[in-house]
Amino acid sequence: MKQRSGLIIWVLFVVVFWTANYYYPHQYLENGVYTFVALTIIHVIFKIILEYQLSKKIKEKKMKYNFKKIISIGYIATFVVVLAAIWSEGTQELTVVLGLASAGVAFALQDLLKNLAGGILIYITRVYSVGDRIEINSKTGDVIDIGILYTTLLETREWITADLPTGRLTTIPNGSILSNTINNYTKDHGFIWDEISFPLDYKSDTNYAYKKFMEIASEETREMSIQASQSIKDLGEKYYLDNNTTEPIINFALTSNDVSVKIRYPVAVRQRGTIKHNISNKILQEIKNSNGKIQVATSLLDIVGFPDVNLKKESKL
Repeated sequence: MKQRSGLIIWVLFVVVFWTANYYYPHQYLENGVYTFVALTIIHVIFKIILEYQLSKKIKEKKMKYNFKKIISIGYIATFVVVLAAIWSEGTQELTVVLGLASAGVAFALQDLLKNLAGGILIYITRVYSVGDRIEINSKTGDVIDIGILYTTLLETREWITADLPTGRLTTIPNGSILSNTINNYTKDHGFIWDEISFPLDYKSDTNYAYKKFMEIASEETREMSIQASQSIKDLGEKYYLDNNTTEPIINFALTSNDVSVKIRYPVAVRQRGTIKHNISNKILQEIKNSNGKIQVATSLLDIVGFPDVNLKKESKL
């Protein structure tokens, strides 16, 4: 319906300019007729035939989205070229017009062109795609739209400590990819390492604690470890990678007050919060059921005495 409404509008403009040029002949009116005829044809090809008709045959949502974005870019680019050709006379004049226009636009719209170049680069290099979780410009979120000039994220983190959406939509200029580091959490490999750390008292049986903590971490991440291992093998066919373990790792470190415990384990990016909760909850239960074999360190202050305080009452004169 939207495509047909646009077509009707362009046809009406063709009729209006043709009628005006018929009664009041002028080069500008004639160029106006050619312009809207060209726009009508371009609209039919790109919006009705390609975008509307062909996109209906694409079932996969992500592929359909990317297809429509490419069609939109082609629609605009084709119209700009045709418009320049209609309103200039001869090849030499067209070259001059395009050159001057390009110089003026480049100077006046530097940021806009930078974003446009970034958008084109995103489509070509696939540095990230719709559905990826990325971090750029100190912003983290899931990519929900990639436009010609801007990328829209469903923001995560910020005031929420877990990797959950805040509900805000964050708009990132596409030009940011030209001068900023991009962390992509899901491209080619959807697993990361997470960590739980806490202190144990020196009275704890560390061998017993290690055994129990490893059982818990292995049980909760067994399936993910297998999937992560296969994912790393697939990744090794594209990038250079050393053999990386995907089994949970537990490290103890001595400090002046306690034994620092760090439990590291592989986890799917979007299940990080759930797995951390499950492991933490089971560790708490294990500590409670250990009959004192595992004790969490706490900070205690022992007061060994108070200084003597002499209070003297001053005599009144």
